[in-house]
Amino acid sequence: MRLASLFAALALGLAACAPSQETATSPQQPVQIPEMYQGRVDTGPEGEPIQIPAVRAAYLNDRNMRQLVPYNGTEAPGAIVVDPYARVLYHVQPGGQAMRYGVAVGRAGLTFEGRATIARKASWPSWRPTDNMLRSEPQLYGQFAGGLPGGTQNPLGSRALYLYQGSVDTYYRIHGTLDPSSIGKATSAGCIRMFNQDVMDLFEQIPTGTEVVVRSAEESLRLEGPMTETPEGYVVPATPTVEVADPALAMAAPATVQAMPQAAIQTTTLPATLPASQPVTLPVSQPVMDPYAAMSAAPAASPVQPTVVSDPFASPETPFVSPVESAVPAR
Repeated sequence: MRLASLFAALALGLAACAPSQETATSPQQPVQIPEMYQGRVDTGPEGEPIQIPAVRAAYLNDRNMRQLVPYNGTEAPGAIVVDPYARVLYHVQPGGQAMRYGVAVGRAGLTFEGRATIARKASWPSWRPTDNMLRSEPQLYGQFAGGLPGGTQNPLGSRALYLYQGSVDTYYRIHGTLDPSSIGKATSAGCIRMFNQDVMDLFEQIPTGTEVVVRSAEESLRLEGPMTETPEGYVVPATPTVEVADPALAMAAPATVQAMPQAAIQTTTLPATLPASQPVTLPVSQPVMDPYAAMSAAPAASPVQPTVVSDPFASPETPFVSPVESAVPAR
């Protein structure tokens, strides 16, 4: 359904931009992809050259693109901070700044919070389902019981960082991706994934032993503020709700509410439910605290089938079925 909508939108956009008999339009300028997201050739696990494609401009928005931003956390420079609810990763820099990267968050990315250490780094890592995954969903993961070697069909992408607490593997990973269209979104499996270009940049900067802090939902809300999910599946800072003193105005059109005197309107964040005696809240956007809160888990007897990587621009001749890259079903 998402693909159909995308292609329909593209068709309408092309039709709208087509020159008519009366008016000629200037040639459309090619979209410029930033240098850091251009294609490049990397060295594979066996020393072979591996072509990493450029990230399409359609997947690059302000929150997804690598950029230096002010940082309001308390972590020391050099630390990695993962916020799975705001879907960003920070590499803390001196001077109250941090390099921010967009990330995609799988279910496993919400199962761990707290502090850990990067005990291992791997370039073009191999991957094997955990024993628990093999036991609970053998139809889905059994085909990968022998593991997948590192390379262009490995769901961990070009680099992986492995988080440990002491000598104990948390099974929490920060890694690359086969599906750049997923960055900034919630996904059905996996941990924390980044554009291959971004995880390679981070990989080169941090040594093993680097501290990683994974925020809880409460910490995310306190430091990032409430988030709302866009129709495309990204999260952005939520617009504050509007409190109307007169319940009779709850049915008023937005333009009417905006035109009201400031004395009658307050910008605030309110509980989800209010007693009838209190003012009515008109939600401008709904905060998203847990992207999986509304999803029911599939029973082990009928596991979710893997789906083709959801890049609408990918070549249909060479689809890859990946159980840790499958996108969340449309809902």
